[in-house]
Amino acid sequence: MKTIRVASYNIRKAIGTDRRRMPERVLEVLAEVDADMVALQEADRRFGIRSAAIPAHLMDSQSCYRPVPLNVQVDSMGWHGNAILVRKEAEVGAHDVLHLPYLEPRGATMAEVTLKGASIRLFGMHLDLSGLWRRRQAAAVIHAAAQYSAMPTVLMGDLNEWSAGRGCLADFARHYSFAPCGRSFHARRPVARLDRIMHCGKLKLTDCGVHESAAARKASDHLPIWAEFAVG
Repeated sequence: MKTIRVASYNIRKAIGTDRRRMPERVLEVLAEVDADMVALQEADRRFGIRSAAIPAHLMDSQSCYRPVPLNVQVDSMGWHGNAILVRKEAEVGAHDVLHLPYLEPRGATMAEVTLKGASIRLFGMHLDLSGLWRRRQAAAVIHAAAQYSAMPTVLMGDLNEWSAGRGCLADFARHYSFAPCGRSFHARRPVARLDRIMHCGKLKLTDCGVHESAAARKASDHLPIWAEFAVG
């Protein structure tokens, strides 16, 4: 059995709780989490050319990661802010962007990644603030995931769901299991489980949690969440 560690992190365009934009802090937190694959939300700036919140030269020189190439915008790292990072030695197979129904622009990303002799399919997402649109977007992700061939699958991201088990959480729960990572928002005083990691039955959850460090409490208003899976 191989063990794969994944993480999800809303980096808030690299703007910390002190309102300073410092992508180096995000990379410091990612190094602490030490995941094999990461789903990022708010990975691009909001206005202008929507350039990557973490410049490519910093990603290349100060991290062990590379972004999955989504081929959407030249200077962006993600799709509507959603990006997937993998270790530089990982092999990336099929990858795609998902168009979601929206009130405000939203999307999701998918990548099939092979690392340590194990292959998994990842979906990253950042769902709407509106409960009605969240459920529509969840339905679109669930439907899209079902169209692919069978492969160990992880879905993760900022679901923006404050309820304990209703709304889009109930929709996802009919198809996937949730890793009980814990509260990740707000970074200074976590009160809500807005960030979630879900997985199919082909993966065995071995450990999970919220990464709470001094650096993580400053780098973004969300804390990163992580989960480890045994892949057979």
